[in-house]
Amino acid sequence: MEGVSPEDNEICLEVTPENLSRALKTVQNAKAVKPTLSSVSRLVTHDVPVEVIPRRLWHEFKEPGMPDFHVSIYLPPLKTMRNVIDRMKNLSNFLVMEANLNGEMNLKIDTDLVSVTTHFKDLGNPPWGDEASQQGGPSQSRDPETMAQTRVDIRKLQQFLMGQQVNPSKAMCNIVHERMVHLILLHEDVSLQYFIPAVA
Repeated sequence: MEGVSPEDNEICLEVTPENLSRALKTVQNAKAVKPTLSSVSRLVTHDVPVEVIPRRLWHEFKEPGMPDFHVSIYLPPLKTMRNVIDRMKNLSNFLVMEANLNGEMNLKIDTDLVSVTTHFKDLGNPPWGDEASQQGGPSQSRDPETMAQTRVDIRKLQQFLMGQQVNPSKAMCNIVHERMVHLILLHEDVSLQYFIPAVA
């Protein structure tokens, strides 16, 4: 199957994540994996049902734009984060993520009975360039010590962390103060982006 034209040489497919994940688990040690829509015989095949998405709906699947963020920071190891979140979710349904431009990030819960904060230091801040944020780049307009924070549903953050089977080369978090958390996982030439809205 080919794209619509040489300029639009692409197609959009809908696939059930569980089916794709099951097929990919068996090829973890393979040097390369190539998905095809053809029935060319290979040494090993895994059939994963897909739906071809009509071209009139492609606009709904465009890569989302980068939000105007206040702070961008590299995430700590995802396994470490997952362990912290797993313990915190038993204490509260909500979590405050905060970070600054000095590479510091805190995960906090605050209830009537307990306040818990986990501190991460020396994480580093990605170099996005001058037009990264609404004030002309976060590093030029913001005090490096000032924390940007967003309160999120801890279950949504846990779902993000539990669903990561890949080991990304980079994991980043952009915080739009009191509005949203934008999480980005980079692995070779693949970018996975997650948006978690703030809760009051």
